[in-house]
Amino acid sequence: METPKPPTQPKRFTLASLFNFIRNYWRDYLVLFLIAGVIVALDQWTKSLVRTHIPLAGDWLPDWLSWLMPYARIRYWYNSGAAFGFFQNGNTIFSILAIVVDCFILYYFPRTSRQDWWLRVAMGMQFAGATGNLIDRLIFQHVTDFISVGNFAVFNIADASISVGVAVLILGIWLKERADRKKAAQVDLIKDETKSG
Repeated sequence: METPKPPTQPKRFTLASLFNFIRNYWRDYLVLFLIAGVIVALDQWTKSLVRTHIPLAGDWLPDWLSWLMPYARIRYWYNSGAAFGFFQNGNTIFSILAIVVDCFILYYFPRTSRQDWWLRVAMGMQFAGATGNLIDRLIFQHVTDFISVGNFAVFNIADASISVGVAVLILGIWLKERADRKKAAQVDLIKDETKSG
């Protein structure tokens, strides 16, 4: 009769496991924080300029671009909802959602293939957008918006980063699927040639 084996213990979080994780994934996080850091810095800098130099609901454009005023302008506005002014007065919910998104990206980013650069860029942009707006929500209880184009809702660089990140993700998935289909067709063609030869 076999002696029973003791139940396996779940892995415990230790300082050694943390250092091991960092040693294995530091390059991945460096890429993420470089992409996000540049975007968050630009986002926060531009928002600070707008809050400092433009009155709330005020418009601004340099004189040499004044001809754009009916179509595009810098307009200081803020919202407590989602990107582009949707779901107003949801500051707490969207703060929690941004934290969840950031945690998900921090967990998933090092687990993505380094060859899937489009996925990494998209995740970096989405991480930056969520973080940029989260900073505003935590400090001011609302998000500063300032890019106004036509009758479209006023937005900011963090909002644009999230939207462009989603576009990069969709484009990357489409290109990858296209390349996979092409590769599968080539494999089928080689198999057919081998059978007929």
